Amino acid sequence: MRHRKAKSLLNRFTSWRKATLLSLARNVLINQSIRTTRHNAKVVRPLVEKLISLGKSNTLTAKRQAARLLGNDHTLVNLLFKELAPRFSNRQGGYTRIINLGQRRGDNAQIVILELTEIKKKEKKARKKEKEAKTQEVKETGAEVIKERPVEGKKPDSEVAVKEKPPITKKPSKKFLGGIRNIFKKERRDSL
Repeated sequence: MRHRKAKSLLNRFTSWRKATLLSLARNVLINQSIRTTRHNAKVVRPLVEKLISLGKSNTLTAKRQAARLLGNDHTLVNLLFKELAPRFSNRQGGYTRIINLGQRRGDNAQIVILELTEIKKKEKKARKKEKEAKTQEVKETGAEVIKERPVEGKKPDSEVAVKEKPPITKKPSKKFLGGIRNIFKKERRDSL
């Protein structure tokens, strides 16, 4: 009899189920948010919460247990213990949340977002805007600013030298395999 052995099997063999759970847990820790089915999210949630709890204890034993669960991925274990777990130091639980998205087209499965409650905001957009502003300045002036390197035995004449950039010309975009698509179209038209 299998009394009190409730386990969601995810319609997989044991090794496949373990691999699926490990993959989902790793992706949640790396990306901080994933899209999956509601059933998979509910099954992997306790594993992710257990890993974050291990990360909060920050002992050698906890690191070994986390490494065993994460497949001896040392970079992921370091990420868990140095970045993710300190964010949850004030929380006693509830490290993840499930947000409903709707049904998946095709099999009508319930799709959700499984994410960490404390998400580190990315600052890539600010850097991108700064980079765009710099490129616009260079495009407007048509010059590029270059710092000269000091040469031994010679004093630099100036700190900054201006180098004129050649005008930007657009290269024609290559078509699919050098225009082979058009050849096949012509042959098809001729045969009809």
